[in-house]
Amino acid sequence: MGTGIRSQLDARLSELGELCDTGYALALHIRFTRPSLLFRTYPQDWIDHYSEMGMMLRDPVVVWGFHHTGSVLWKDLEDPDGILAEAAQRGIRNGLTCAVGPAGDRSISGFTRSSGPFSPAEIEKMHALTVTLHELSAELIPAGA
Repeated sequence: MGTGIRSQLDARLSELGELCDTGYALALHIRFTRPSLLFRTYPQDWIDHYSEMGMMLRDPVVVWGFHHTGSVLWKDLEDPDGILAEAAQRGIRNGLTCAVGPAGDRSISGFTRSSGPFSPAEIEKMHALTVTLHELSAELIPAGA
């Protein structure tokens, strides 16, 4: 069972890699502010800077995802600490966030690309991919993890 799920998960992640040329982040099954699975393809210098500066708890993408489900374009989020603006300076722009699942088992995704904002149809597709990844990965996480 696990091998089939992993190959399905890998196929969806590969699809995201093709759709999100400037990177994506998936925090799957967040419990007590910690994801059970984390996938990030943003440039390593941004990942390192983001971690070193402790941006996660102030990141408007993460804050929105903890308080909402659905989808939101990054341009529609307030950015009081300039985190999204700083990401954009590093080429990470045209972002979309999707959040799915209950508060105690939330999955939050962040998708970016260079070719411009996501269209309504693309937003729907990315949200559906987030739901699929949330559901597929649930079977890989041990109970109580």
